[in-house]
Amino acid sequence: MKYKQRLGVSVLAMTALMYTGIVAADGFVAAFGGYAFGTTDFSTIDSITEEESTVKIAESEHWGIMAGVTTPDPGSIYLLYSHQSTEFSIGDNLNQPEVTKLEIDYLHLGGALYFPQGKFRPYITTSAGLTQMRPDNGFSNETSFSMGIGGGAEYQFTPNFALFADMRGYATFINSSQALFCNSGNCKWLVDSELMWQGQVNVGTKLTF
Repeated sequence: MKYKQRLGVSVLAMTALMYTGIVAADGFVAAFGGYAFGTTDFSTIDSITEEESTVKIAESEHWGIMAGVTTPDPGSIYLLYSHQSTEFSIGDNLNQPEVTKLEIDYLHLGGALYFPQGKFRPYITTSAGLTQMRPDNGFSNETSFSMGIGGGAEYQFTPNFALFADMRGYATFINSSQALFCNSGNCKWLVDSELMWQGQVNVGTKLTF
């Protein structure tokens, strides 16, 4: 009986400590904008004509938001959403490419580790989640697993306000030879690639509370 009582007290104590740790952690929100570049071209095969071609996703601006909590490492755990409005072209004929508008979203759960030097705080970060590509012209949306890695730095003007800049790389896993961008049950292209890489440079503001 005493053992059960002690076990119960220990569990309650651990729960209280965990709750206290969560309550004591600082929360933060951040908004950022930047430029997405270096997206990997990937090969496709037209399902009708069987002609090989290349998908090229144009570089463009993007924006995003983050929300998370700090950790005592010092570091942070966060949820990130990034949105890019761009277009992709298909074909080897540079004069007459088939161009379609494209929306690219990243939704990632990530973590960062900081190396503070006073108010200047360099950091590294990794994340994992989903990439969704939403083309125009009635083609289907495509959602795939992706991972991210990056590094940057923030400068704390006050304990509650900071500016940051970073560079991130995202790897989206695309199954080789899968159908891509289907329309009314007809799949226009078959992908002959496994990964799509994309880089981002970001500048943003961070509020801690």
